[in-house]
Amino acid sequence: MFTGLVMGMGRIEAADNRGAETRFRIRTLFEMVNIELGESIAVNGVCLTVETFDDGWFTAYASRETMSVTSLGDLKVGSTANLERAMAMGDRFGGHIVSGHVDCLAKVAEVRPAGESKIYKLTFASSNGKYVIPKGSITLDGISLTVNDCGPDWLEVNIIPETQKATTISGWTPGTKVNMETDIIGKYVERMVTPWTTKDGDEESKSKITMEYLTKHGF
Repeated sequence: MFTGLVMGMGRIEAADNRGAETRFRIRTLFEMVNIELGESIAVNGVCLTVETFDDGWFTAYASRETMSVTSLGDLKVGSTANLERAMAMGDRFGGHIVSGHVDCLAKVAEVRPAGESKIYKLTFASSNGKYVIPKGSITLDGISLTVNDCGPDWLEVNIIPETQKATTISGWTPGTKVNMETDIIGKYVERMVTPWTTKDGDEESKSKITMEYLTKHGF
């Protein structure tokens, strides 16, 4: 599990493409100590497993499936990526629950100034719109952000100067593809309540969710 608080950036030193699969060698641009074989590191929000490592770098393999549903294929030698190690028990929880499993690719549609901040508008597949809510959490390229405003297939986020400086966001321009992970809590709630909604033919019948049900299940 991750929190969406980027620890720093890494630079791609090698991208060994093997058909639809890729093995990356990533140089950390900050001090990352005590890397362990097999640990999880989020690379632009994608959970990858450390295969080999040495002082200041590690390698990780991205499968065909991972490459097909994320923007990792856009990473070339010299590209930078946001990095976060998996959360350790007892760490400060400063972002929100992030699994490192990308839901879809979003595309930067607009960038506009807002004082010292910048507002980024991104579009995405409307099938994910139900999981995006105003003032809710969203993960974009591994960064935990708050949704300023949203619609069925778009959202806006406000990026403060510190985030611009500490992540790859400063390089986002209209057309940039971004890994997007919606808030996992919403997906679990949807899955849990689905059996309690039934359909009679083509018309949805009255939901079985009541205040009594919600109270019983801790809401």
